[in-house]
Amino acid sequence: MRVGAVAPPIEVEIEGERVRVAGVAYEAVLAGVPGTPLYHLLLAGESWTVAAQPQGPGRWTLGVGGERTTVEVIDERAQRIAELTAERPLSPPVGTILAPMHGLVVRVTVVVGQQVAAGAELVVVEAMKMENQVRAPRAGLVSAIHVAVGEPVAKGAALVTLGSAGPPDSGADPAPLDAAAPP
Repeated sequence: MRVGAVAPPIEVEIEGERVRVAGVAYEAVLAGVPGTPLYHLLLAGESWTVAAQPQGPGRWTLGVGGERTTVEVIDERAQRIAELTAERPLSPPVGTILAPMHGLVVRVTVVVGQQVAAGAELVVVEAMKMENQVRAPRAGLVSAIHVAVGEPVAKGAALVTLGSAGPPDSGADPAPLDAAAPP
């Protein structure tokens, strides 16, 4: 199980009425409140009310004591597959553009720190002998590039992260918005 944006993930193992969190064992009893998203949790002698709302397969938003966090439940098999395929189960940061399909990166046409306009080409991914241009969904500043030319990517892999647009006139000559890098 991963909790929020915690890295590395917190490992939780369930053994009957015992729970092992990061290697430490606790007595635990969890009982659902019928007809509600609420659960009563008795953990190490302390009582908690937990609100749990599903957010998709294996993802939950939990509310406990006025705090909310997102958790991702990953069984051992799924964890091993994710490790082997280098896919990250947690959602990428806000502003990250994801690969629309499996393929091979054939061009990266931006650099970190570059200002781009909405619609500017960011990355070209080849799939089934066709080049697919991945374009900026909005104007912004390239804050991270997660791939390199020649790298295979899976559908949903992070390609580029766009931050908010910089100041309108920083005094420097702006980089071209959608200039293609030489092949």
